[in-house]
Amino acid sequence: MAVTVKGTEGVSKVEATGTASSSTFLRGDYAWAEAGGGKIAQILSTTKTDTFSTTSATFVDIPSMTVTITPAAASSKIYIMASMNGGGQQGWRLQLVRDSTAISIGDTASSRTPTTATGSPKNGGAMNTASFNFLDSPSTTSATTYKIQVSAESDQYGATNQGGINRSYDDADGSWQSRATSTITVMEVSA
Repeated sequence: MAVTVKGTEGVSKVEATGTASSSTFLRGDYAWAEAGGGKIAQILSTTKTDTFSTTSATFVDIPSMTVTITPAAASSKIYIMASMNGGGQQGWRLQLVRDSTAISIGDTASSRTPTTATGSPKNGGAMNTASFNFLDSPSTTSATTYKIQVSAESDQYGATNQGGINRSYDDADGSWQSRATSTITVMEVSA
């Protein structure tokens, strides 16, 4: 269908070929085209309501903080959002992992530990929230698993400490203590 758009006096007429609809737009070359890219193809989410704790100074999987997504196209990007609650004696570290590869971590610097996010140390009954997001390009149509790992920060003397998820590190039984939830959400964004 040819569409003629009349301009004001002294402005040329524009003729566009194609079919106008609610899902098309007029490109700069005067052809109608479908809008594409940037659409959310699918959303998957997991919420952890129970608790987990570790004294490991190396990263360990957090049970139930895993989402597996199968992208519809290899050109799709995966947008990951996470909100984690917890506490630690010296602090706690979080690491985002795609399958078995850590992603969205800080640069390596001497003996410092690269990580995605951290929670600062709190007194026994307190928690804090660590939130992060990342746009990943897995370049695959195979099932891809995203998960969050945690480690407890040790002090400068190497002493073993404890980090907790959805709980404070000491998790005493009292009304001054809290329990919380943590969530990981992944979205496929079409190219």
